Amino acid sequence: MIWDLHCHLSGVTGDTPHERIAKLMRYADRMGVERLVFFMGFPWSKDPAPDDLRRQNDQVLQALEHWQGRALGFVYLSPKHVEASLAELERCVAKGPMVGVKLWVAERCADEQIDPIIRRAAELKALIYQHTWWKAGGNGEGESTPLDLAKLAARHPQTTLICGHTGGDWERGIRAIRSRANVVIGTGGSDPTAGMMEMAVRELGPRRVLYGSDIGGRSFASQIAKVSVADLSPAEKRLIFGENLRRLLTPILQDKGLPL
Repeated sequence: MIWDLHCHLSGVTGDTPHERIAKLMRYADRMGVERLVFFMGFPWSKDPAPDDLRRQNDQVLQALEHWQGRALGFVYLSPKHVEASLAELERCVAKGPMVGVKLWVAERCADEQIDPIIRRAAELKALIYQHTWWKAGGNGEGESTPLDLAKLAARHPQTTLICGHTGGDWERGIRAIRSRANVVIGTGGSDPTAGMMEMAVRELGPRRVLYGSDIGGRSFASQIAKVSVADLSPAEKRLIFGENLRRLLTPILQDKGLPL
């Protein structure tokens, strides 16, 4: 069972969301990927205005229409526009089919202005994915690091948060969030590197590690390889490939009557 945490409609050809997701599903079939989570539309914006958030979320909603159950969506929000983001959270999650939240690089998540979004998402049982990175040349002004996420996690200790990309510099990222039991890591979106999965399981335990691809920016094959060739037990690989994400999404999937 492979459940992919991290999928995009960008990076693949097609004029419409329907065409793009259909192409990605053919690749998923080839690689044995059972369920896929999509967020953000195309072209995406690093600092989206409210209208752009709605446009991109509409594209994901369109993509999900013919793939109900197999494809899941996270609503794209921005802490720079709290009221608009809360409205999108209601439209796409509370009253719509989406099951999580995607936060990117408009504003660092350590800033407390993000808190109303986190609180409402938690009330809806929506899973929260926060992009994190450590860039050698310095992050963008609003780009969060794993340390920013650790501060957010300390303010919301009962809410599960996903550390996207494990911070890019995964050795530092794993250590930065290690003490925050409510933070899990998303491993998608970097080259397969020897030792990454083994360190993650050793430091965090296998239940805090989630597989994701970052397709179409990356390939299913390269990201699956991170897990499949790691020196881990079959049971640990099963948790990472899908059982952990399924467990974290179970409350909201059950509330929405979606298949598990």
